[in-house]
This record gives sequence, C-alpha cells and structure tokens, in this order.
Amino acid sequence: MQLLKDKIISDGIVKAGGVLKVDSFLNHQIDIPLYNEMGKEFARLFKGQEITKILTIEASGIGIACIAAQYFNVPVVFAKKMQSKNLDGEIYTSQVHSFTHGKDYTIRVSKKFISKADRVLIIDDFLANGKALIGLINILEQAGATLVGAGIAIEKGFQEGGRALREQGINIQSLAIIKEMDENKIVFKD
Repeated sequence: MQLLKDKIISDGIVKAGGVLKVDSFLNHQIDIPLYNEMGKEFARLFKGQEITKILTIEASGIGIACIAAQYFNVPVVFAKKMQSKNLDGEIYTSQVHSFTHGKDYTIRVSKKFISKADRVLIIDDFLANGKALIGLINILEQAGATLVGAGIAIEKGFQEGGRALREQGINIQSLAIIKEMDENKIVFKD
C-alpha cells in the first residue's frame, strides 16, 4: 500500500536494534485518514471471506482493527495483556513474547466472545518474529474458531515471522513489507 509506505518513509524513524518508530502516525498518535485507507485495503484483500469477528491484541492493534471492522460490519475482540477485575468467567490464554518490549505476556480473551462458529480475521500493526500472531492463533485453536487470515500494517520481512507462518499455510496480507532498514534507509519488498 503506497500511502502507508510513503508515510513510513516520511515519518518513520529507524532505531538501533531493528526498531521502527512509527508513533507519530500508527501506534501512539493515530492518523485516522491513513487508518481508514488501511481498513478499506484489508476489506478488499479479504473480501468474500465471511468474516464474523476481527481479533487483535492490545494496544496498538485495536485502532486499526476497529477501523477495518466497519468495512466488514463485524465486532472487534482484543486480547488483553493484563488480568483485570473486568475479565471474569472462563478465558482462553496464550503466551506471547513482545519484540518491541522485550518481555513475555499472557494474553487473555473471554470465551464468550470467540466460539467455534466464528470465522476470524486477525489484524495487527506489526509482524516481526510472529509471536503475537502465534499467540492469537493459539487462542482461536482453543476456541475451535476458523482463522481466515491475518491483516498486518507493517511486516519486517527481514525477520522470520511472516515467512514461517506463510509456510504453515496462513493467509497473511501485509500492507507494507520492509525488506531491509537501518538508520539511513528503509527498503520495501516489491
């Protein structure tokens, strides 16, 4: 998606350790017109898939998932990283390692929001090593739900997550795949 690539080039900052900082438009301050175009593109990419729910993980995936959901006319469910008094009853859990934060989380989804009748599209802001996506897929497996695919805003194509998950037959559609990056340049996969 050229609009997203242009925004990454103009406003993204590459930091040491393979971190792409896009907080000015994607995951701290949100560029709503850009999100709207991403939502439209996910709707085009997954058209006709009979999606019943969109699943994401807090926090950065929620905004993109909500904008995309209006094009599918389905609810968004997000996996919570922290246990809370609001999360009562039976839950699905999975372990996820965050590349950005360098720590492990237990993610949680109430069993009342995902069932075996659901056809689920996962939406997230980044795909690097694939750990968040694997954790969300694990929750869908526990529920017996059908994974339709995963819509990703930015994929770090130089890391193994996307390749490994595609080899398992998962339909991953990334709007911008970065082939290589350093403090001086960002190169996208064609």
